[in-house]
Amino acid sequence: MLSLMNAVNHNSLKFPLIAKPDVGSKGVLVKKVNNENELADYVNKMKVDFLLQAYIEYKNEIGIFYYRIPGEERGRISGMVGKEFLKVTGDGKLSITELIINEPRSLLQLPVLKNTYGDILQAVLNLGEEYMLVPYGNHARGARFIDMSDQVTDQLTRTIDHVCRQIPGFYFGRMDIMYDNWEELNAGKNFSIVELNGAGSEPTHIYDPAHSIFFAWKEIIWHLKALNQISAGNRQREGLRYMNYREGMAMLKNNARYLKLVS
Repeated sequence: MLSLMNAVNHNSLKFPLIAKPDVGSKGVLVKKVNNENELADYVNKMKVDFLLQAYIEYKNEIGIFYYRIPGEERGRISGMVGKEFLKVTGDGKLSITELIINEPRSLLQLPVLKNTYGDILQAVLNLGEEYMLVPYGNHARGARFIDMSDQVTDQLTRTIDHVCRQIPGFYFGRMDIMYDNWEELNAGKNFSIVELNGAGSEPTHIYDPAHSIFFAWKEIIWHLKALNQISAGNRQREGLRYMNYREGMAMLKNNARYLKLVS
C-alpha cells in the first residue's frame, strides 16, 4: 500500500479517485474512492490489475462513437449518447433507500448501493435535495442513456477527429468524455476523456429507451460491417494479419477466466 500511495503522490493524484479493473466492462468493480482507507479496502478485495485515475468533476458525460476508414483523410462520428447519472431527489419524508425502491432504474442497483453506502441510505433528504448514487455514466450501473446523434456537428467531428488521429492505430471505438459546457466541447476546450474503448465497443446510443430492439440490431450490424471494412483496409495497407482460430479461442478462454476473477 505504501508503494501505491507513493505512485499516487508521484503522479500528483488527489482524492477522490476512480478505481477500475485494467480490463473491465459494464462498470463492474468501478468505484469512487474518497480516501486512503477506502483505497486500501479496494486493493485488498481486488484479484486483478487495476487502474487509478483522477476523479473528473465536470458535470456532464457523453459517449462518442468514432470511426475512420484506412486511407481516408477524415473520421466520422457514428453515434453519440448523453448520460444521466443515477441519483435520487429528496422529499423531506422518505429515506434514500425508500427513494431508491420507488424508482425502477435505481431499484435494480439496490444490493450494490447497500454494499457501497451502508447506513447512509437510511438518511432522509430535504425537499429538493439531490444525492448522487453512481457518479459515472454506466448503463449497467443505472445511468439513463439518451441518443444525441442528431446533435453531432461538423465542428465537434473535427474536434474528435483531431484527438483520435493522435492515438496510434485507433480507427474504431467509443470515447467517454466529461465536460461542463456543450459549446466548449464542440470547440475542443475544457473536456476530459475518461475512457477509450476499441474494437469491442458498443454504439451505446442504442440503449436510449426510446429505441426499439430492431433499431439496436440495425446499428450493431452497421458498426460490425464498418469494423470489417477497417480491418480489411488495415490488413491491405499495413500488412497486418488476422488472428487465427487457435489464437481467437485462446483469447476468449483467457477473457472468460479473467471475468470470473472480476465478478
